[in-house]
Amino acid sequence: MRTSRIQRRYVARRLEILRAAGREFRTRGFAETGMREIAAAADLSPANLYNYFRGKDEILFFCQDSALDRLIANLDKARRGKMGATEKLRSVITFHLHCVLDEVEGSAAHLLTNSIPHHLQKRLLAKRDRYEQGLRQMIAAGIRSAEFVATDPALVTRAILGALNSTVLWFHPQGALSADSVAENFASYLIRGLCSSRASARPARTGRSLDRPAANLRKKIASKGVQQW
Repeated sequence: MRTSRIQRRYVARRLEILRAAGREFRTRGFAETGMREIAAAADLSPANLYNYFRGKDEILFFCQDSALDRLIANLDKARRGKMGATEKLRSVITFHLHCVLDEVEGSAAHLLTNSIPHHLQKRLLAKRDRYEQGLRQMIAAGIRSAEFVATDPALVTRAILGALNSTVLWFHPQGALSADSVAENFASYLIRGLCSSRASARPARTGRSLDRPAANLRKKIASKGVQQW
């Protein structure tokens, strides 16, 4: 019992550090933020901080890993639900946006993905692939049930994820729009396009599907220096 309490306190403290680090990354920039600044923001001594994280790369990895775990858990829950494809997709979109806009560590992680060392990125990419594949299957199910228009699920999935994650580049908590408002409006806009009666009146364009191995797509993206979702 005592061991479990100690473990819970340890995990809770790591999350506090995570949020403090996320704020510093967004304010100062990842390159300009050192462990000393993170320690001060988390109200710890630099020496004590190293009891929780070995370096800022590990903190950033934990940011991304934690955000992906939440996204995957919510997606799995939505897919098991008894609601229709439209409401399932709405719940995933709104949760995703709250994850990256409301949670400091989530937004910092999505802004700074390419700052994570390669050996840690590989572990995260597996989770990203799982999340993308799950969302793609949800959209494909909506197409089969005729809730969504006939289209390429891979194309739609990447368009949605790109739109959602781009919000961290311009959203400001003290801006004109709240995270709730952005989430609801994005969900309505993206779903309305997928369910468009006008789009259903004409066939989707055929051609090469985007449903090809993610690893090949990443190599092409990386060669051009473009950030992935």
